[in-house]
Amino acid sequence: MSRRERLYHLHDILRQRRTPISRQQLMAELGCSQATLYRLIAELRDQLGAPLEQDDDGRGYFYDRQLAGHFELPGLWISPEELQALLTARHVLGNVQPGLLEDELDGVQQRINQLLDRQGLDLSAQPERIQIRKDAGRPVPGELFETVLKALFRRHRLRLHYHGRRRNDLTEREVSPQRLIAYRDRWYLAAWCHQAEGLRSFALERIRDMDMLEADSADLPPEEIGEHFDQAFGIFSGPARETAVLRFNAESARWASEEAWHPDQQSEWRDDGGWELRLPIGHQRELIMSILSYGSDVEVIQPDSLRAAVQQTIRAALAVYESVKP
Repeated sequence: MSRRERLYHLHDILRQRRTPISRQQLMAELGCSQATLYRLIAELRDQLGAPLEQDDDGRGYFYDRQLAGHFELPGLWISPEELQALLTARHVLGNVQPGLLEDELDGVQQRINQLLDRQGLDLSAQPERIQIRKDAGRPVPGELFETVLKALFRRHRLRLHYHGRRRNDLTEREVSPQRLIAYRDRWYLAAWCHQAEGLRSFALERIRDMDMLEADSADLPPEEIGEHFDQAFGIFSGPARETAVLRFNAESARWASEEAWHPDQQSEWRDDGGWELRLPIGHQRELIMSILSYGSDVEVIQPDSLRAAVQQTIRAALAVYESVKP
């Protein structure tokens, strides 16, 4: 229970009591230590102005009944994380394809707006004050998104025509949906592909058309899905096969060290101010793109195959710029 939750709970206990409540009872009700209880009492009484009193022997706490009816606990300011979550939810709901759960989402958005209004944030009057950019996002047709959701929760297979960027080909697949993943402002379907007989990730915006089939989907154990999609870096991860070691110089370390690369990452600061990162990897493609975004400010230490792949990519890029313009 957070400090704020305990503060509200303490207020509710005292407001509903007709007789004093002991310190031991309050500690048990709130699940806190004596020191924490004293801090909560001091904040409620001295900072928020609650009519909180002690009985004659100092062992029991109660609200002054004459004043309690006029006291309301003021709304406490929401944290930056909570504000970001609410604003993000409001933004996403406001940009869903028209017609997709329109009535239900409208009610949810109204409740979010009411909560924000109670915190003094009237966004409807000044919407330009907050901007959430979606430059990297790729739009997905609402009808397609709804079909994926239905198949996922009804446990039906999908037949889809998928355009793969790497081979630039259009293939027909029959898949059993397992997860819908929001990753870096893009949507992916994690599914068992019956043609490939394996787990695959499908970018929703690359699906050209699809049909939901009557056949039941093949449900895989959560452990097997997690082993494929969660163990290694990136959305196209696959099982973790090796560990990448990246060394950032002192300047880039200030940015790289604050990124969440992977839940199982390990890192250490170096004497020269640099930062060394270790993380599990499966497929290297996405990690190579992230490495190249840091340019000369990062070096691949291990594995040798990843180091060679980055070197080859840099040489190929350099050859493009060294060629003579026509």
